[in-house]
Amino acid sequence: MDAHPGLFLVIDGPDGAGKSTQCRRLAERIESAGRTVVRLRDPGDTALGERVRAAVLDPAVGDLDAVTEVLLYQAARRRLVVEKLRPALARGDVVVCDRWHYATQAYQGGGGGADAAVVRLTTKIATDGLEPRRAVLLDVDEAVAQRRLAARSNGAPLDRMERRGADFRRRVRTAFRSVFGADPDRFVLVNANDGEDEVAERVWHAFADLV
Repeated sequence: MDAHPGLFLVIDGPDGAGKSTQCRRLAERIESAGRTVVRLRDPGDTALGERVRAAVLDPAVGDLDAVTEVLLYQAARRRLVVEKLRPALARGDVVVCDRWHYATQAYQGGGGGADAAVVRLTTKIATDGLEPRRAVLLDVDEAVAQRRLAARSNGAPLDRMERRGADFRRRVRTAFRSVFGADPDRFVLVNANDGEDEVAERVWHAFADLV
């Protein structure tokens, strides 16, 4: 972790956990305290990142092996670091990021079986070791997540990741919990099974001392 005047915060978790909603609400609350907030999503928010995001989530792409997914996500992550994340932190902004490399450990590593050494090496290259001051895992039961995804899609087709089966989702959740259990001083697990307002209060409580 390198020194910079800004504050880097991450919210991560499985599909259906409510990450985008909670990132928005956290950013709004921090802004109301007078801080400048930059919201980012990983992958995304750069020209390359948005194209990678569209490709890896598109069912028309078909099956990809986990290592291919790792390399695509890490390339997008690298551009996010260079183009958006480091400049925002250098300005002293608060960055609220929807996902970080923990998702690659969980989805492509835990869920897809990619070699942990490959994930670690490519993560180091992509991020230059940049880590958040604190990260929250929105931990959600698989059944709750599936109901939310079904409601959110409103009948539209699910993306490549959302279409994967229950066994995959269980492996992803287990991997997320393992990652976030490794550093309790910096990682916080939040029960995300309840309503949006209740979860938002738990998320705020996890970050409030830093703002």
